[in-house]
Amino acid sequence: MTIAINDTAPNLTEADVQLLTEIKSQLSIVADISRADALLYGPLINGQTSVIWHAHPHSIAPVYLKNYQGAIVTANDMPVVIKALRRRRRQRGPQGVFGQGARVSIEVRPVYYPFNSKRVIGAVSIDTSLIEQERLKRRSKVFRKVVRQLQDMLTKGLLKDAQTLSPFDEHEGLIAVDPNGTINYASGIATNLYRRLGIDGLEGRHLESLQTHDDQLVRQAMSTLACVEGEHQDGGRKWVRTVIPLLSNPTLTANLRHIFNISGLPEELVGALMVQRDITEERRQEQEIRVKNAMIQEIHHRVKNNLQTIAALLRIQTRRMADPTAKAALKDATNRILSVAVIHEFLSDQEAWTINMKEVSQRIITQLQQGILSPEFQINFNLVGPSIWLPARQATACALVINELLQNAIEHGFAGQNEGRIQIKLVDEGDHVIITIEDDGHGLPDDFNPQASANLGLQIVRTLITEDMQGQFNLINHDQGSGGTTAEISFPKAVFGAEETDFS
Repeated sequence: MTIAINDTAPNLTEADVQLLTEIKSQLSIVADISRADALLYGPLINGQTSVIWHAHPHSIAPVYLKNYQGAIVTANDMPVVIKALRRRRRQRGPQGVFGQGARVSIEVRPVYYPFNSKRVIGAVSIDTSLIEQERLKRRSKVFRKVVRQLQDMLTKGLLKDAQTLSPFDEHEGLIAVDPNGTINYASGIATNLYRRLGIDGLEGRHLESLQTHDDQLVRQAMSTLACVEGEHQDGGRKWVRTVIPLLSNPTLTANLRHIFNISGLPEELVGALMVQRDITEERRQEQEIRVKNAMIQEIHHRVKNNLQTIAALLRIQTRRMADPTAKAALKDATNRILSVAVIHEFLSDQEAWTINMKEVSQRIITQLQQGILSPEFQINFNLVGPSIWLPARQATACALVINELLQNAIEHGFAGQNEGRIQIKLVDEGDHVIITIEDDGHGLPDDFNPQASANLGLQIVRTLITEDMQGQFNLINHDQGSGGTTAEISFPKAVFGAEETDFS
């Protein structure tokens, strides 16, 4: 559920909404680093408030399994939140109903605007499990101070460009530096990561001495007072580094001063927090996947070319045949080969392993128009319905079925006619697909039994639908007055990855 900030309180000003929107975009990274759930509440109205946004952390299991965005909160529900809004100052205490019996500690900071006033337009709540709270108490004082600074900055929306940062997880290292670039805190994970570069003893060292890209990125963040993220190669390894500038007793950055038209408030840069992640293995695996996909695409391209070559040879053979039955059989075989070639053509042109059956159907229609319809034979094809994406193997079976049914409609439904209409209708029911092919031709003979028919095309259709696609197939004769036939196939969508996609 998405809740518009204006809906929480109609009396909020445009500047109020802008500030709350800034905080909303910055909530996730603070939740990650705080290893806690972070919730943004709207202003207090008639003794209650509402949750504008709820950010679950990526670095630890969330405190609340449910997302409470949009929830209405009263003093009976979350008393600490209401108390912070009423008293207009920071409050700590146990959670209310959100905890559902779990042991959670929450710290609520009011959001003031203007910043030097006591006008409260909302609140930020950091909700931490008691276990994680005890772990935090045992960590470095420097790190605990950094976390508090981030949370204080959040209430003023000062984590500029935080929404552009990658989520922070439990395997990333943390380094805190002072304004001069000297490291005053390094987590155990960060220490281990730098050992991969042959660097030991981080605390007390200047970033320049590490001879990595750290110093350059930190200087950029400090000069712009904005969060930055970069991917670099150091020591033969690839790294993603995120830097968040830290402000003590934060007021307003130059950017927000301009937005809110406030001047004369001091700001004090006290350092930066840097997040490190070694992505060497991740990038190596991505490169292997890219190479593998390129090879597979090339294979599909060659298979498509080979199938088209075989189809061309069959056409040559067809022209040399005198027997009408043999000529018809070779034409049918040619179109079956080309319908499979269409799938390989799609797979050779894209990295995705799902196929758009609407595009495939249109391609098959074009092939039939060019291949078996003479210029004087006017068939009006009408393809309707949404794009339906199927895994490659199921798409191949579906393409063969559509090709066979269209050929049957052309060859048998319109025998002796030189014009007609065929409609192909695609219906996507979520986990199920229905395809109907309707013509206005002669219709089926009265004694026709599709189950006992010796027609090879219908035998192929039945086998593919019932055995390969686990679906159902029906042929329906229209009323005698209108004439024509409807072929209906329905089948469940295959789960991608649960089937083989090797057509070699």
